[in-house]
Amino acid sequence: MARTPQKVQKYPTASPDLIEVMDTTLRDGEQTPDISYTPAEKLQLARLLLEDVNVDRLEIASSRVSEGEKEAAVKIASWARRTGFLNRIEILGYCDGKSSVDWIHGVGGRVLNLLTKGSEEHCRLQLRMTPEKHRAKIEETISYAAKKRVIVNVYLEDWSNGVKNSFDYVFFIMKSLVRLPVKRVYLPDTLGIQDPISVHQFVGLMKSTWPQIHFEYHGHNDYGLSTANCLAAVRAGARGIHTSVNGMGERAGNCKLVEAVAAIHDHTNFKTSIREERLVAASRIVETFCGKEVSANAPIVGRDVFTQTAGIHADGDAKGDLYASPLLPKRFGRQRRYALGKLSGKASLDQNLSHLGIDLSSDIRDVVLQRIIELGDKKHTVVPEDLRFIIADILKTPEEQLVRVSHYDVRVQANSSPQATVTIAFKGRESTGKAKGDGGYDAFMNAMKKAVRSFKISVPRLEDFRVRIPPGGRTHALVETVITWAGESSEEGNLVTQGVDSDQLAAAVIATEKMLNARVARTKSKPIKRKKGR
Repeated sequence: MARTPQKVQKYPTASPDLIEVMDTTLRDGEQTPDISYTPAEKLQLARLLLEDVNVDRLEIASSRVSEGEKEAAVKIASWARRTGFLNRIEILGYCDGKSSVDWIHGVGGRVLNLLTKGSEEHCRLQLRMTPEKHRAKIEETISYAAKKRVIVNVYLEDWSNGVKNSFDYVFFIMKSLVRLPVKRVYLPDTLGIQDPISVHQFVGLMKSTWPQIHFEYHGHNDYGLSTANCLAAVRAGARGIHTSVNGMGERAGNCKLVEAVAAIHDHTNFKTSIREERLVAASRIVETFCGKEVSANAPIVGRDVFTQTAGIHADGDAKGDLYASPLLPKRFGRQRRYALGKLSGKASLDQNLSHLGIDLSSDIRDVVLQRIIELGDKKHTVVPEDLRFIIADILKTPEEQLVRVSHYDVRVQANSSPQATVTIAFKGRESTGKAKGDGGYDAFMNAMKKAVRSFKISVPRLEDFRVRIPPGGRTHALVETVITWAGESSEEGNLVTQGVDSDQLAAAVIATEKMLNARVARTKSKPIKRKKGR
């Protein structure tokens, strides 16, 4: 007796304007070269992406890969079962009859993402199978999964080539899938070869041929078009997209989660369930776990992307947010920053001062801006953390600079004592001293003491030397050096001077130069003691 074909099943999304996001950071993303997450890291990322970011579903592993992969899958599935997320956990499996299904069922999973061949070329050359034999293996695996109560989604691997070069083959495979208990069909651009026009054309073809099927688009970024391709797929009828955090994945990687979500929200009438304000935190954690640094200019999550550098942009923002776009930093839990360098103007400085709650007089502000421009010429970009240092440094600078370190040369090399040559300018004359020391600054001080002897400037004892760098760990950050000098008497008290520069030694030299000026100024201001009888 012939079997009656099963009724074609529909699996619509909960809302017609909601696009599902399946994230594959833990499966496809782990195919990034030199990346391997520990089971504990995978569990932490799974919790972050499902609970915090709120992705619709998460692909966590490939079946039958390794014991480590199995341990991670068991941990995640156990947690997901306790928290009600189990149906949102997916595992890649193969057309191998019972093996993949049993592996997934054994680790506690409920959803199989079945990898099938979406092009005839892959079917015949890689599997060495006829389309008929491959379809039979697909049907066998799906039927067994149904017996084990495992939900099945189907990947059509190399679909982007198959739909273009062998649509009859794709039609042949789909003719079987629509009669089987398949929940979703995934359309991978496995080699990242598509452009938005071809995506719209071929996703549209799939949707018009099988309108009842829930199709999702799986894009790769080999041409840098994955985000645009996801938009095209959604507009053509795809009900879901696949992403990975920071675009992790093989070769050029997968479509980036943050880019795809922001583009859908801003360039279509569709929505996702993603919490945008949590995407940057997810990016940072993946960056930490995998050791692959995110580019500073990466859209939305890059460290520089919400920083305005040109003064004209800061001025326009101050006068009416003229340089703002829908990608507002507060959407993603970030803040607009205004970099300070040689391109800065008063508006850039004012934006930063306002943010820090600092009010400066116009003359001090002009001096601060000039110092920023000088640092910019030395290829240093000043950030708000640096600004307090600069202001404090300027406010402590003596108004009258009588003594100047006009030149210094400090040389430090292995297996040799540091050497320094220092030239001091005072009252139109210059004096040079040379000396060695136990360190670079010690050599500088010894040479400087020799240079100031002819000027009869006394050098106090160094009591304390402190160096501070703003938070952030930048090796090119501004350095603040604070030096405490012993007073000549208990009545006089100690002298504290400060220097700020992007070079640690230069900052110490600035602080030392201030000490020399302070010593000269104190000498000039001391009252002259007259001898008795005069």
